[in-house]
Amino acid sequence: MSDPCIICVAITGSLPTKENNPAVPISIDEQVESTQEAFEAGATIAHCHVRDSEGRPTSDPERFARLKEGIERHCPGMIVQLSTGGRSGAGQARGGMLSLAPDMASLSVGSNNFPTRVYENPPDLVDWLASEMVKYRIKPEIEAFDLSHIVQATRMAQDGRIAGPLYVQFVMGVKNAMPVDEPIFDFYIETLKRLAPDAQWCAAGIGAAQLTINEWAISKGGHTRTGLEDNVRLDRNRLAPSNAALVKRAVDLCEKYERPVATWRQAREILGLRMPEDVA
Repeated sequence: MSDPCIICVAITGSLPTKENNPAVPISIDEQVESTQEAFEAGATIAHCHVRDSEGRPTSDPERFARLKEGIERHCPGMIVQLSTGGRSGAGQARGGMLSLAPDMASLSVGSNNFPTRVYENPPDLVDWLASEMVKYRIKPEIEAFDLSHIVQATRMAQDGRIAGPLYVQFVMGVKNAMPVDEPIFDFYIETLKRLAPDAQWCAAGIGAAQLTINEWAISKGGHTRTGLEDNVRLDRNRLAPSNAALVKRAVDLCEKYERPVATWRQAREILGLRMPEDVA
């Protein structure tokens, strides 16, 4: 298999703390440094959340702007993907950073259960976030926690609410949502290919499922996500020393399955993203 594999690194997220793992980058400076290490290890998409001065998740556009600027300066060519996730704010505040016009942004197109709450994505908010992404020419990464999310994303692409071709990420291993089950995983791939033949797909595993999902995605021809947002450990007995260490593990799997790791230029070409003018 010779198709390049895009590796996305989810550097911080909304939940992990330094108590969980001291390597979790919280400040903007820490996030930029950790992203640069992951970029040099092979990641070409940075999935970004920001925290406030107390380490709590926020959708503050000013903090997103500083993080985006730092990544673009220190990781030239890397794809910046900002999160519009619901743990960082409510309502349209979740998309307040979209005017920064990042390369990509996450988009959840439906609601589902999380471990202790409902992850609410009401249709009017989903449509508004999607319209902002169209307005600022941002490619959405569809975060699919359920089969219905794949179906809804394809509908939105068909009626123009999302600019195609689709890029869908299957998120597996969240308690009360999509389980880590290979036949289900295969069915999701088959369903997406049937409904949106030109779509690209990625997969992310939560916690101990991260390595399993990385391997399934890479071996089946998709792209994959890793990083301290989703998993703070290398194994049961060892904390991950960095985001770069988790990226290196995904790179090793690419070598195992004879798939080249996508360069940032290849990743942008695969996803149909503009090439930065000021990067050699």
